[in-house]
Amino acid sequence: MAEVWDIYLWPLLWTAIKIVAIVLPVLLSVAYLTYAERKVIGAMQMRRGPNIVGPFGLLQPMADGLKLFLKETIIPSGANRVVFMIAPMLTFILALVAWAVIPFDQGMVLADINVGILYLFAISSLGVYGILMAGWASNSRYAFLGAIRSAAQMVSYEVSMGFIIITVLLCVGSLNLSDIVLAQKGMWFIIPLFPMAVIFFISTLAETNRHPFDMPEAEAELVAGYNVEYSAMGFALFFLGEYANMILMSAMTSILFLGGWLPPFDMVPFTLIPGPLWLAIKIAFCLFIFLWVRATFPRYRYDQLMRLGWKVFLPLSLAGVVVVAGVLVAFDLVPNAG
Repeated sequence: MAEVWDIYLWPLLWTAIKIVAIVLPVLLSVAYLTYAERKVIGAMQMRRGPNIVGPFGLLQPMADGLKLFLKETIIPSGANRVVFMIAPMLTFILALVAWAVIPFDQGMVLADINVGILYLFAISSLGVYGILMAGWASNSRYAFLGAIRSAAQMVSYEVSMGFIIITVLLCVGSLNLSDIVLAQKGMWFIIPLFPMAVIFFISTLAETNRHPFDMPEAEAELVAGYNVEYSAMGFALFFLGEYANMILMSAMTSILFLGGWLPPFDMVPFTLIPGPLWLAIKIAFCLFIFLWVRATFPRYRYDQLMRLGWKVFLPLSLAGVVVVAGVLVAFDLVPNAG
C-alpha cells in the first residue's frame, strides 16, 4: 500500500494541489479584473465606478457572479443544444489549461516542458473553436456574423504573433518558457526587440477581441455578437474566458519581453521582492494598458482591422525575423539550442 501511495497516489495528489493553487488565484484575478476595469475606466471618465456593494465596491464581482449563477439558462428553440452548451465551457477550459506551462519562478511551473511556447500557441489557436461553435449553434445571424468576424480576426493576428515569437526564440535558442526568462538576465527583450514587443501587444488586443478590436462583440451592429443568445452561466463562462485570456496574454507578454519573474535591476531592494510578485506586477501593468486602451481609443472599422493585420503587422513581423536572424548571424550571437 505504501508503494502504491508513493508511486501513484501522492504524485496525483500533489499535481492536483498545484493545479488548485494556480486555478484559484487566476479565477480570483479574473473576478477582480472586472472590478479594476470599471474603476479605472470610471476614473478616466471622471466618475466613481462600483462603490455600493461592500467597502469601496469590493464585493461587486461577487454580486455579479451570484446574479449570473442564479439566473435561468435560456436555450433558443432553434439552437443545437449540445454544441450551444459546450461552446462556453470549451472557451473557459482553454483559458485555464494554458497556465500549465507558465513559470512563476525558477522551478515553479506545473509542466516544465521543452516546447512550452508551442503549447501556448496551440491552446490560443484552439480558442477560436469555442466562439465559432457558439455562433453556429445559436441559430442567429447576429451571433454567426460575430463568430465569423472573430475567427477571421484571430487567425489574421496569430500569424504576426507567431513570427514575433520566432524572433524571441532566435535570441534564446529554446522553446522552454523558463529558458526564455533566464535568457533575459542581463537585458529584457523589450529593449532590443521594442518594435516587436509593441506589435505583439497590439496583436494580443486583437487576439482577445478587446477594444479597439472588439469587432465580434460590436454592440452597434451585432448586438453583442457571438454570445448574444447566451444568458446566466453560459454568458458568465464566456465573460470569464475573455478576461482569463487577457491575463494569459499579459503573462505571455511579461515572459517574452519583460523578463518574467526577474527584477529590473540586480540590486538589493529589487532582489528582495520574490519572483512571483514581480511577474504579478508586470501582468498588472500589461492589464492596465488593456484597460487604458479601452477608455481611450475608438473602435476600428473591420476593413481597417484586417488591413492592419495583413498589410502592416505581417510584413513588419516578417522583416523583424529577417533582421534579428541577420544580426545574430552577422555578429556570431546565435545561442546554442538546448
